[in-house]
Amino acid sequence: MGSKSFLILEDGTEFEGIPFGYETDRMGEIVFNTSMSGYQEVLTDPSYSGQIITMTYPMIGNYGVNSDDTESEKVQVSGFVVKEYSKSYSNHRATGSLGDYLIASKIPGIEGIDTRKITMHIRDKGAMRAGIFFDRKGAAAKLKEHPKMEGLDLATGVSCTDPYTFGEIKKETPLVAVFDFGVKTSILRLLHKEGFSVKVYPGNFSLKEALKEGAKGVFISNGPGDPDAVKYGIPLVKEIVSEGIPAFGICLGHQIIALGLGAKTYKLKFGHRGANQPVKNLNNGKIEITSQNHGFAVDMETLKKSSEVEITHINLNDNTVEGLRHKKLPIMSVQYHPEAGPGPHDSLYLFREFYNLVQGHKN
Repeated sequence: MGSKSFLILEDGTEFEGIPFGYETDRMGEIVFNTSMSGYQEVLTDPSYSGQIITMTYPMIGNYGVNSDDTESEKVQVSGFVVKEYSKSYSNHRATGSLGDYLIASKIPGIEGIDTRKITMHIRDKGAMRAGIFFDRKGAAAKLKEHPKMEGLDLATGVSCTDPYTFGEIKKETPLVAVFDFGVKTSILRLLHKEGFSVKVYPGNFSLKEALKEGAKGVFISNGPGDPDAVKYGIPLVKEIVSEGIPAFGICLGHQIIALGLGAKTYKLKFGHRGANQPVKNLNNGKIEITSQNHGFAVDMETLKKSSEVEITHINLNDNTVEGLRHKKLPIMSVQYHPEAGPGPHDSLYLFREFYNLVQGHKN
């Protein structure tokens, strides 16, 4: 490995560190995640496509990696930034080191960085383009040419290309059509565990074709990028409304549902990423500690203009919209991740609510 590499932000801020992982220059939007563990789930979450992740927890890599804690078939992030990379690891499930995992995935990592300083900088200035470079020369020019997150449809790049089933399909269990905009494996696992037969379709797949195959409910998945750029998402929601079929959306799926119901979305200054975000359920007043990963949010004022939609959850840190439900149709969505890979399990009840919506719906 080289002796040093550089983390350079588009505003000119520079950090010098020690490379680990694959030795290559890589650019993306730099964001921070406040989870204390779950770095492998973070690395493989398709919602992080196009981003360089800074972990605020100071030591990363101490329990290695394994074949079970992945949220997709590959590492999805553009780069990984930590304060201290633990070269030695210990866990009975571990099959290798984090550094070797990044090398095999051709993803650069950089350690020896003051991640608290980066986090405070992003919190103050907002998420921005950045790059991990092995040579400062020309870095600033490259960053200016790199596309900003606004207007990017990254979901198309992480969606499956062909339909596939997850787990066993049983005639006696309701079939849910998962529209894949970057779905996490833990979501599919929980849908199956809840009692669904699960079939996954590309995000731009025909709803009518999915219904012909027997789908009794629709799930719109999480994913990366700007929801407003996913132009095939709004027609999907309008068709769901027209058909009256039960639907559930998470994260990007929540934003797509909101757009389809007439609301707007906007980019947050630095987003919500971590396993410790407090959310209030407005229906029962309970507070849920949630796992989150999103840089865009639904505009509350545009949502309030609709007489057919109610806000069901809000974020207690900044009062942003965390959940909605259609007043007349069996459509619900949340901004956070109830499957919580990684994170708390406070919100698992939402999968049961969706199952009940599907079972209670008369087709």
